[in-house]
Amino acid sequence: MAAPEHLLNSVQMANFVADGFLRFDELVPAHLNAAALAEMESGAVESPERGPDATLDKAWPRNPGIRAVFSLPEIQGVIHSLVGPNPHFDHHAIHIVPPERGIAQVWHADNILDLRLDFDIQFFYYPHDTPREMGGTMILPGSHYRRVSESDIARYHNFLNQCPIVCKAGTVVVVHHGIWHCAQPNHTGQTRYMFKLRLNPTVPQRLLWDTADRDDPEIGRVLMRDHDWYGNEDRLEIVNRIKFWRFLTGDDQFDVGYYLSRLENQPATGTASTFAVVR
Repeated sequence: MAAPEHLLNSVQMANFVADGFLRFDELVPAHLNAAALAEMESGAVESPERGPDATLDKAWPRNPGIRAVFSLPEIQGVIHSLVGPNPHFDHHAIHIVPPERGIAQVWHADNILDLRLDFDIQFFYYPHDTPREMGGTMILPGSHYRRVSESDIARYHNFLNQCPIVCKAGTVVVVHHGIWHCAQPNHTGQTRYMFKLRLNPTVPQRLLWDTADRDDPEIGRVLMRDHDWYGNEDRLEIVNRIKFWRFLTGDDQFDVGYYLSRLENQPATGTASTFAVVR
């Protein structure tokens, strides 16, 4: 069980809803980065069994470095806030990009077409410094509502406001399973490592975080954020965020800017909306 002080707050959750990811720079201490990287380089990181009994607490019993990273109280707080305590272990992958590899991975999402509001999370963990010339992972903020099947988006090359994960050692990024992303070329003489972990929820994903700031007006401003790359379809993105926030909070009257209430206004069926519910 995560300690309350390590849970995400409501504004952080709103950022996850709007952007599809949260970033925590240099979260993992140097000694754990060294231990985890050594295990990755050795090729001896075990792959836990998958299935209904494959919970995170059973993963990597013979890999103390990796296990210690994901047992950090701060990471446990992120996990609890998004998918609940002790979620299912889905899979992990060690992404290795050799030196002087000038080829980028195609844009993709790590799933088949998935329309659930329930969501998995993926951690991208960088155990060493990853400057731009080493590539890192490119992600597209806000893309998690554009549900695609794996590499349906492979024909695209660049997007306005795409975001390369350029970071220091110990940086952890947690993403919604639908986020669009791709590995970047490595133009250095060093091998690049990134550890990816996917987790599935085992409890309803409702109000799992620290909700003390649930009425913070910053939440509405965050949910109205414009990532620009989707052009004039920003209102569609806002509606999707409102629906997701309602799912996460259980508040079926939450709205921002009257965007969703307007669509629900059906006086003939007795479900007329009122401006009173707009926040």
